[in-house]
Amino acid sequence: MELGWLLWGTAVLLLLHVLMELSPTVNFALRIGFYCLLCLVSSALAAVACLLVNGGRTVKNMRIIRAVVRTFKYFFGLRFEVKGLKNFNVEGPAIIVSNHQSVLDMMGLMEVLPDNCVQVGKRELMYMGSVGLIIYLGGVIFINRKSTSSAKMVMSEVAKTMVAENVKVWVYPEGTRNCTGDLLPFKKGAFHLAVQAQVPVIPVVYSSFTSFYNPKTKLFTSGKIKVEVLPPIETKGLTSDDVTDLTDRCFNTMRETLFRLSGYPS
Repeated sequence: MELGWLLWGTAVLLLLHVLMELSPTVNFALRIGFYCLLCLVSSALAAVACLLVNGGRTVKNMRIIRAVVRTFKYFFGLRFEVKGLKNFNVEGPAIIVSNHQSVLDMMGLMEVLPDNCVQVGKRELMYMGSVGLIIYLGGVIFINRKSTSSAKMVMSEVAKTMVAENVKVWVYPEGTRNCTGDLLPFKKGAFHLAVQAQVPVIPVVYSSFTSFYNPKTKLFTSGKIKVEVLPPIETKGLTSDDVTDLTDRCFNTMRETLFRLSGYPS
C-alpha cells in the first residue's frame, strides 16, 4: 500500500513537472498557487510567534515578519541586488515611497524594510485570513480608498503618530499594482503627509519584474531584482502649495531610476 502511494505520488510530481515545462499557463498557476499557500501558512506561523514574543499589534512584529518573508526568494529563484541602504539612516521619522508592481512586492519590501517602519495599505487586506492577521499584527495602517474623507482623516492621524512615535511610513504612491514596466501617475497623499509632518521623503525603486513575472503572458520564472534607495528629499519649509512640485520631482527621479535599473532607454 505504501509503495503504491509512493509510485502514485512520484507519477503526479513527474506529470506536474512535465506540464510546467510544456505550458507557461500551468507553470504560472502552480507557482502563484504555491506562493499564496506559502503566504497563508507562513502568516499563521508568524502570527503565533508575534503574539508570543510581543503580545499583540506593534511595529516590532515587523522584524519577525521580515525574517520569515526573506526566505521566500529561495523558493522562487529570485535574487536581490540592493544599493543605498544608508539613505534610510535619517534622524527621526520619514515617508518612504516605492513603485508597486505585483503580489511579489512583499518580498522586495521585506528585503530592505528598515526597523520602526509601518506600511499604509487598503482596508480590504484585513480580510485575507492569516495574511490579514499578520499585517494587522505588524502595525499596518489601513485606509478606505473608497472614502476620500476617511482616508484624509487616517493620514492626518498618521502624521501625528509618525512624529510622536518616531516611525517611518511606507507608501505606494501609484495607489495600485502596475506591472507595465513604467510608473503610473502618483497620488499626492504621501507627499501631503510628508509636508504636513515636515519629514523627508525617501524614494525606493525596484527594477521592472516584466522579464520574469508577467500575469498577462503567464510568465513566472526566476530572476534578479535591482533595488535602489535614493537620497532623502527634504520637505522642511515646504507648504501645501509645494506638494505638486514635490510629487512631480519624486516621480521623475524614480522613473529615471526605474528605467536605468531595468535597462530601458531613457
